[in-house]
Amino acid sequence: MDFRFPFQIDRRGRTAEAATSEAHVREMVEQVLFTAPGERVNRPDFGSGLLQLVFAPQNDELVATVQYLVRGALQQWLGDLIEVEGVEVSSSDGRLDVTVRYVLLRSRERQVAQVSRQVG
Repeated sequence: MDFRFPFQIDRRGRTAEAATSEAHVREMVEQVLFTAPGERVNRPDFGSGLLQLVFAPQNDELVATVQYLVRGALQQWLGDLIEVEGVEVSSSDGRLDVTVRYVLLRSRERQVAQVSRQVG
């Protein structure tokens, strides 16, 4: 069973499930990106630390650092499900936009996850 992210209760009063396995992987990508290391009690290393960089000044070094952090976190936590092909990150006025291009290892299908988060 693939639980929905963010956690929800369905109309039957049960834990909501992801619509498809592809949707579940995309939701897991979002979890890795927007979870800060130390936020999960039983997995203190889980996450990417991405939200800590939202208000940092935009420059080439920051972009490279963020891309490295995101790739590393996705490889560590989802490396058995996906192969990351590219990461694009931008932030403006407390809004963080991330685009991850990846291949599902099981089906070799290319996917794009575009996620945004308003911070602050």
